[in-house]
Order: sequence, then C-alpha cells, then structure tokens
Amino acid sequence: MMNSGKPILNMNQKRLVPTKLPLMASALIFLIFIVFNLCIKNPFQHSTNVQNYPSTKPFSLLIGILTRADKHEHRHFLRLIYGIQSSPLAQIDLKFVFCNLTKQEQRVLIALEILKFNDIIILNCSENMNDGKTYTYFSSLPKILSQTYDYVMKADDDVYFRLLPLASSLQPLPRSDLYYGFVIPCQSMNPFVSYMSGMGFILSWDLVEWIANSEIPRNDTYGPEDRLVGNWLNRGKKAKNRVSNKPAMYDYPGMNGRCSHELIPETIAVHRLKRWDQWLHVIRYFNVTKELKTSKLYNGLNYDSIFNLKI
Repeated sequence: MMNSGKPILNMNQKRLVPTKLPLMASALIFLIFIVFNLCIKNPFQHSTNVQNYPSTKPFSLLIGILTRADKHEHRHFLRLIYGIQSSPLAQIDLKFVFCNLTKQEQRVLIALEILKFNDIIILNCSENMNDGKTYTYFSSLPKILSQTYDYVMKADDDVYFRLLPLASSLQPLPRSDLYYGFVIPCQSMNPFVSYMSGMGFILSWDLVEWIANSEIPRNDTYGPEDRLVGNWLNRGKKAKNRVSNKPAMYDYPGMNGRCSHELIPETIAVHRLKRWDQWLHVIRYFNVTKELKTSKLYNGLNYDSIFNLKI
C-alpha cells in the first residue's frame, strides 16, 4: 500500500505513547524534590541560635569555682544548678578548685566526688583567700590540664551564672589578650580604669600562660586577688582587649550599694548569694525549673507549687 504522507502508527506504538508521560512526570517531580532539599533547610533539623552570631565556630571555656574542701553540700547544689544548663556556642567545663586536703574525712569524701563527677582540681597550696590561691590556680593550669581552653574563668561559689547568655557575650570577642568581667569601682563603665571583680572574671588562654611564666605575678601574690590580677596585667602591658559586662553582671539586690540592682532578664551573673532565700529568688525569677513535666511520680510537685509560694 502506498504511503499517503501521514506517519504510520502501529498498535505497539499507540500503547507506548501513553506510558511515557507518567515516567517523565515522575522524573520531573524527583528533580524538583532534589532541588528543594538543596535549597531549603531540612525542617526536621535541630536548630540553634548559632546562626545569629558572627561565627558558628564553637569555643571552649573552663570555669574554675574557687571554694573550700569542706563545702560538700554547696558543691552538690551547684552541680544541679549548672548541670541543667548548656550552650550550643561553647564547650563549657566546670571545675571546683581548692588547696591541699588536710583531713582524712576530706580525702575519702572528695575521692568519692572525683570518682562520680570528675570535676575537682586540688592545688598545691594551703587554703587561703588573699595569699596566692588565685595565682596558684592560673599558673598551674598549663601544667596540669590535658587540654587548652580559649578562655579560663575564676569564679566565686556565691555566684549564679547563666551559661547561655555568658557564652553569647563571649562568642564575638577576641580569643587572645582578653580580660572580661565586672569592672571595679562599681560606678565605672570603663574596663581600663582598674580591675575586674572577683565574682567571676575571664582571661584568654595566652594570658593564663603569661601568668604561669612571668616574674610579675610570681613576685606579687599577696593581697586581694582580683585587684592583683588587674595590677599584673597593667604592669605587663597585657589585656589590650577588655570588656566589662554591665549591667548584666551585678550583686544581688540590696547587698552592696552601687554594685547591686534588681534582677533583670539580660542577666549573666548574680553575685553575693549568701542565703537560701536569695538562691530561691533567683531560681524562680529565671524560671530555672521550667522544663519540669507534671508526672504521677512527683506528687504535689508542679509549676504552681514551685512559683506560688512566698519567699
């Protein structure tokens, strides 16, 4: 039969043509799916506030809480306070720091604490407040630690630190030649005027190494430890980067005149918590137990029972 000029379609071809459309549509949908996943963040991926900061690289901070060996109960309380906190911005390690043990009871109980928590540093010194303990703390770290840190803090044991705001404030700062805290005198806003309060100040690791090796601090260890550190850095022409974080760091309301003010949401540290009612006030104000879930296991313990009681 002569070809009339129209394309000849046999039965097999007619059956194949309809099957090509679903295949092409499937391929197109698969391509769109791939492009979507490349361009759009996975909605199930765990998100943090890291993306809101200049750098997402985590840093490390050692918090050394200077205390005394016999204060077992207070250490356990502080472990609770800090054990429920964390920050995606930093590796934060906390250690309790005191001088040589002098009693058999201390050796036994603290050995148990070390086995359980591994969060204690025992310095080679006699227990003291203003006779070189802070110098021994900083100068010993490069020799005794198994790792270095970007920052090292010396802190009192009557301070409540909020670790996420603390890490957030440190994240954009220089990692070297840094001296950070609450500048004294209380009314000053200039971090270069004098020195940082002993409630909790931070040095970058290079300054810790300098303290360990310099004759300036080694020959000047007696006196108020926070003032001494400021003097060392001034005499050594160190700490060109200084940050005083006011009003986020302060003394508990009513405790010390111009160094104290009312609790504020932006708080990083509250100092001079000497009584349990003060700790309870702080815990309630910052809603520290907000993650507590109602359970039949905790009869009578819920949000209202924690926050509706008068202090």
